[in-house]
Order: sequence, then C-alpha cells, then structure tokens
Amino acid sequence: MSDIPFKNPGWAGNTGEFDLSEEEVRGEDFVGTRPVHGGHASGAGTMPYMLAKKDPEGVLFEGEYRERLDKILSRYPTGQAALLPALGLCQEIRGYVSPESMDAVAEVLDLSPAYVRGVATFYTMYNKRPVGKHLVQVCTNISCNLAGADEVVDAFLTYTDTELGQTSEDGNFTVIEAECLAACGFPTCVQINSRYFENVTPAEVPKICEHLKSERE
Repeated sequence: MSDIPFKNPGWAGNTGEFDLSEEEVRGEDFVGTRPVHGGHASGAGTMPYMLAKKDPEGVLFEGEYRERLDKILSRYPTGQAALLPALGLCQEIRGYVSPESMDAVAEVLDLSPAYVRGVATFYTMYNKRPVGKHLVQVCTNISCNLAGADEVVDAFLTYTDTELGQTSEDGNFTVIEAECLAACGFPTCVQINSRYFENVTPAEVPKICEHLKSERE
C-alpha cells in the first residue's frame, strides 16, 4: 500500500502484520473479472451495479446481458421477485434508471409500469438521472456527522467545483449525501461507486479524487 498516498485506498485496510493488495482483500485475484453474462446463476444477481463505465444509451437485455437476466429470473419464483436485480442491471449498463428503463423492466418482467416506478423511486440506491463516472456518496448520519462529515462533503464539492447532485464539468464526479453506509466504526465513511473509503478527512479528499482519476487513466 506504500504507493497509495493516503490511508483510505477504498477497502478495509491492512491490520497487524498482513500486507495484502486490494485484489487479495476483495478476492479479485481469485475470481478474476466477473463476466457480463453473470457467470453461475447463483451469483448473477449480485454483481456490482455502480461502475465507472456507463453508457446512457446502452441497449438493455440483449446479448450477454439478456443471458444474465435469464439467470436472474431462474433464481426467483416470479418477475416481481426479480425486480431489484433487474433494475440493478439497468443501472450497471446506463449508470442510472430512467423512466424509459423502468418501462423496459416492466415489459420484460410482465409488471405494470406504475409498480416498477413505485419500487425504483422508493430506493435511493437507484439513480434517477445521469451521474458522473464516480458517484461520491458521503455518509452524514450521526456517527459520521460527529466525525466531521459536513466538512468532508464541503471538501468534495470544493474539489469538484459542484453543488450536491451536480456532475462536474469533466464528467468525473457527482457528489451526494448518504443517510447511512453502515460503517459507523469508520467515520467519516464515503462510498464511491462500489468502493468504501473509511475514516476520510477533508485533507484526504483531493488525494482520493486524484487517485480515482489516475486509476481510470
């Protein structure tokens, strides 16, 4: 971890005498890159659905994505039960779940559009409009708030030159507040796409953002 210029590289850090890479901690060196078609049906509905690469005009439920949807459907008794992972699949492809995407999900699962919209708009984990390559969610609930979460939010907004919910001009960042990220032991916690950054301070924000941009490049 010596090549990472801050103490929150985006995963639960090393403890004791261990010296593990992120790939080793996440198990990515073992499982490798998960295929678009979802691999085994038992895990097809659990793949991360907030990725840096997004295609707002991407085609839904065709090719390998249709294969993954069929695997998801094989694990649930009804289309209604498969709704959440199907919405997640839309967000993985397009980066957000538009009204058109909701209608497409309703059609493929044989559900009413009104029902799908009611579910999709209930959950904050589904973006209802386009976001940047890196969706920055700063927990501002009680534990993180007491540890300075508001200052961390301000630092991200200052670095990205944006307001809450606004995407930066370079398309890299959208910053929002999160009600709770279930990491109260590591405040302030920040989730960026599918990665957690723990014990974040305002001083570390520029280094985190530069690290993310360098990974993308």
